[in-house]
Amino acid sequence: MITSVTLAQGAVRMARKNVIVKHLASMQNFGSIDLLCSDKTGTLTTGKMELDRYLDPCGARAEKVVLFAYVNSFFETGVTNPLDAAILRHARPDLSAYQKLDENPFDFERRRVSVVVARGGERLLIAKGAPEAVLAACTEYEMADAAATLDAESTARCESTYRDLSAKGYRVLAVACRKVPAQLAYTKDDEKDLILVGYLAFLDPPVEDVAETLEDLKRDGVRLKILTGDSELVAEHLCRQVGLEAGAIVLGKDLERISDAALGAVAEETTVFARVSPADKNRVIYALKRRGHVVGFIGDGINDAPSLHSADVGISVATATDIAKDAADVILLEHSLDVLHKGIIEGRKAFGNVIKYIFMGTSSNFGNMFSMAAASVFLPFLPMLPAQILLNNFLYDVAQVTIPTDNVEEGFILKPRRWNVGVIRDFMIGIGPISSLYDFLTFYILLRVLKASEVGFHTGWFVESLVTQTLVLFVIRTTGNPFRSRPSLPLTVTTLAVAAIAVLIPYTPLAAPLGFAPLPALFLVLLAAMTATYVLLVQLAKKPLIRRFLA
Repeated sequence: MITSVTLAQGAVRMARKNVIVKHLASMQNFGSIDLLCSDKTGTLTTGKMELDRYLDPCGARAEKVVLFAYVNSFFETGVTNPLDAAILRHARPDLSAYQKLDENPFDFERRRVSVVVARGGERLLIAKGAPEAVLAACTEYEMADAAATLDAESTARCESTYRDLSAKGYRVLAVACRKVPAQLAYTKDDEKDLILVGYLAFLDPPVEDVAETLEDLKRDGVRLKILTGDSELVAEHLCRQVGLEAGAIVLGKDLERISDAALGAVAEETTVFARVSPADKNRVIYALKRRGHVVGFIGDGINDAPSLHSADVGISVATATDIAKDAADVILLEHSLDVLHKGIIEGRKAFGNVIKYIFMGTSSNFGNMFSMAAASVFLPFLPMLPAQILLNNFLYDVAQVTIPTDNVEEGFILKPRRWNVGVIRDFMIGIGPISSLYDFLTFYILLRVLKASEVGFHTGWFVESLVTQTLVLFVIRTTGNPFRSRPSLPLTVTTLAVAAIAVLIPYTPLAAPLGFAPLPALFLVLLAAMTATYVLLVQLAKKPLIRRFLA
């Protein structure tokens, strides 16, 4: 219950920062992300495409390119994308002379889409897509409304045109066409012997202040990896704009020659993957997970659904497709790295409070059970009555209900933290016996010094166990000095209140029904001394254990 409340409280805080958590269990992984994989569009860039230039194959302005691109986008029935939207916004030519006959949808193998239209007495196949993919299907290019054969020299000139645009940061689409004969249906095989009409160049400016956000992510232990379908030139230009070190860029075609075993090492060292398909993205994510990373993936399209499932944390946006949002664990109300960064920090805070409870609960319960088992061996009566055990557990849990409100130290959230069962086990074994040691000291004082009766023994151990295991929370909740790390007000109030109730309950009318009796003043003095030394010992013992967890 306390863990669920802690995660829910973190989810509420994240919602205030425009990050919606669909699955509470993903909260902890969200804060543990150390690698964030994303397309550059809408993450590093605004995602608001604007058609800026339309050129013929050699770089001269050409209106025909816009017309044919508009025909293709207008009649295309596939999933809409920002490039098509920019084309349709740019111009609205009269298409009354055009009638759609067929369509070959986009796929990541061809990386182009074509439509077949009737215009007057002829039929035209108009294709648009990635420049290298379209150019590979062309045998001619158009200059001044006349077609010329593509030879090695002209092909190099056409390639130079779109590569120059890409190097300047433009996203480039190529447009090509050819007349086709009348037939019942048209297939991908008809996308051949095309005439290159020209290129469309789109501007997608970087997000303002994205460079600062990338620095913040890097400072907090989160590295960004770009997985984009765009060309390596566009990606490299953008990385220079935002201050991201691109390094050696790996292309989708290169991934085909890399085995899954080798891909892990390649993915570890590579920042930018260009011209990659959804399947390529999935392979990269799995490779990084096999290397021990906690991987987050940002996706908003239908084809991103597999990668959203594969990542440790799938992240989508409110404007994404329904399939992407269904597959995601977290949804951003703003497509912004800054919003994502704030969400990661909140996830770390929630994880920090969960760890406090785990450390507290495992060590305390281990110590209590050890003490109970040992006491049962030599005592002629039950160490504590069932009703008293239930009350002890109830009050102890009440003290921890406010852990979700606690402050988390800056040092804890400076880097991703992960579950470490070994450290939790060692903490339990290292701290739990200290609690038992003081329980045994209490047994000695009650039986030998104070000559307590059975009722007195029950009362004394109840008070000592509850006071020590609640007040020690002030030590366990912090990774450093408890006097320098201030707990939240609700946690302070509930912890001190439970400790006070434990001391006062033997002096109230509830004492007799619960099997308690008033304790002598000497016991309370000794209790204060034991509590102080117990807290000090736990503080000393936790340092090496916490240091391991923070390493």
